Amino acid sequence: MRKCTLEEIINSIKSETCFEAVSEDYSFSIKIDSYVPFVCGAVHDGHQFRKSLWENCLHSQYDRWYEEDPCTRQMVSTQPIIIAGRDSRFEYDLNRPPEEAVFETAWGKQLWRTPLVEHEKETSLRKHNNFYEVVQVLFDKLESKYPKVIVFDMHSYNWKRWEREVPTWNLGTTNVDNDRFGELIESWRSKLEAIQFPNGIKSSAKINNTFYGNGHFLKYITKNFKNTLVLATEISKIYCDEHTGVIYPEVVSSVEEQLKLLIPEMVDEFEKANI
Repeated sequence: MRKCTLEEIINSIKSETCFEAVSEDYSFSIKIDSYVPFVCGAVHDGHQFRKSLWENCLHSQYDRWYEEDPCTRQMVSTQPIIIAGRDSRFEYDLNRPPEEAVFETAWGKQLWRTPLVEHEKETSLRKHNNFYEVVQVLFDKLESKYPKVIVFDMHSYNWKRWEREVPTWNLGTTNVDNDRFGELIESWRSKLEAIQFPNGIKSSAKINNTFYGNGHFLKYITKNFKNTLVLATEISKIYCDEHTGVIYPEVVSSVEEQLKLLIPEMVDEFEKANI
């Protein structure tokens, strides 16, 4: 993976160059092994938190980790196109619109000892804007090449905070065209439900059970690209200990290996669908 300027990344996409890069400020990474009609996104995978914010932040490193989506990029790492955030959502949240992306409070707790100065907000929002510049160029390119495109928008959530039984997988679909894509959404749900986990972990998959697909990444793509379906795909954090931060690598590896097969199956089905 090489470090590239925003201009270099954009020009590489426009010229259909295959590459793997991290942005010049290390805020996001992108890999394109081939220009195929599907993308995997992991906007909350990042845990970086720039040093100028450390002393002013009231949340601990664990507090931040708890609300992030660790390992979601790794789960799709074998796929040909991946775009992923590297910074913590506590610095700026790629899954919220710019006006909401820099938090003042986070999950009911004040985030900063003193309000952020303007240049710190501007630095964060510039990173947010750069990411979406690349998203725009990437999907312009893919929709120019293919009649339709599918996105696997990977997230995770803390299941132990719920006071009821929740699914292993949740699909959020309230902001996509369910009349047009409903059968495909159900197919993806059934594929996820069939995933087998080690350690006796039960698998289940539901639609709009815990989250509803209200993220900015999904909304931005859906608004600007009419022939692209975004599948907001959340795995509960059965692959780690939410309370200690310990990752279970055998569970992460199992998910990665099964998605390696299931995602291409879903893409093939999507391409053949008369929609």
